[in-house]
Amino acid sequence: MPHVLVTGGAGFIGSQVVEAAVERGWPVRVLDSWRGDVHASSDIGLGRRLPSDVEVVHADVRDASAVFDALDDIDVISHHAAKVGLGVDFDDTTDYVDSNDLGTAVLLTQAARRGIRRLVLASSMVVYGEGRYRDALGSASALARSQTDLAAGRFEPLSPRTGLPMQPEPIDEDAPLDPRNVYAATKVAQENLVRAWARAGGGVAAMLRYHNVYGPRMPGGTPYAGVASLFRSALERGDAPQVFEDGAQRRDFVHVADVARANLAAIEWTSGREPGDVRAFNIASGHPHTVGEFAAALSRAYGGPDPIVTGEFRLGDVRHITASARRASRELGFTAQVDFERGVREFAAAVLRPAVERRSAER
Repeated sequence: MPHVLVTGGAGFIGSQVVEAAVERGWPVRVLDSWRGDVHASSDIGLGRRLPSDVEVVHADVRDASAVFDALDDIDVISHHAAKVGLGVDFDDTTDYVDSNDLGTAVLLTQAARRGIRRLVLASSMVVYGEGRYRDALGSASALARSQTDLAAGRFEPLSPRTGLPMQPEPIDEDAPLDPRNVYAATKVAQENLVRAWARAGGGVAAMLRYHNVYGPRMPGGTPYAGVASLFRSALERGDAPQVFEDGAQRRDFVHVADVARANLAAIEWTSGREPGDVRAFNIASGHPHTVGEFAAALSRAYGGPDPIVTGEFRLGDVRHITASARRASRELGFTAQVDFERGVREFAAAVLRPAVERRSAER
């Protein structure tokens, strides 16, 4: 059985990967910094909520010495330590790059020094930018939407060939990467660092491109959380969820329990692969819904006010991004098990993490 290090293992997704691995009987070590924009001050020492037989290292993934020590006797790394979300403004850029890219570089360097050759990376659908589209002439790429069009309520991407709105299609892992915000750029950089590490030392890596993950233990009351957490936090305050644009943005909402299962499948996949093998996988339900549908379903399940469609927009947002889940099914043996209705009902009743600070208290 593999001895697993989970970086960010006290976080939303990482902690559930830890629990799933422990249930499988695998020995697990957690490295987590409890950064202030992920964990409220009341959550410091969250290791007490992790399974009692999990070893917990309280350290930053950018601390080379601590990472080297934490990798002692480890077989495979599940790398979740990162700053997530679109951020508040461009002032967040340095923290994103420092946390995500420098942190990954430090981890990979120390893994190479320890002779560790297996890694699972928590990547994201944001690496694609806009999803895949089709116009009257066939497959077509979507150009970045202009502020003028968005302000006028013209939200659908236009075909560069016909000038007409296009139809979204599921995107697969071979699509070109087109990061359209700082967070996305750091996730692409993480993937490139992992590829370089694998080529240089014969490593094997599964890069899991998560789609819209939701479920218990999402951080509440933070601008760095996903849209599901923002909607749920609003309902807890007694407010209506605020839905940007017209609510017709298509996403694939995947429950965190399924994401944890995908991680275990990916860890097993890394065993016995050829040196240098690096593979990206969409981790998604395979059943897209609109943001407006998710907000409405959550409001009903919670018993709160109906969502309000505001028409507001953010330039860093994409219109449609839904996944082809075929590769993960074929190669990892992973298929999501939590359907949309059940997952939303459970999320409506789930406990969120306490509200957190705007920025990390760390460097």
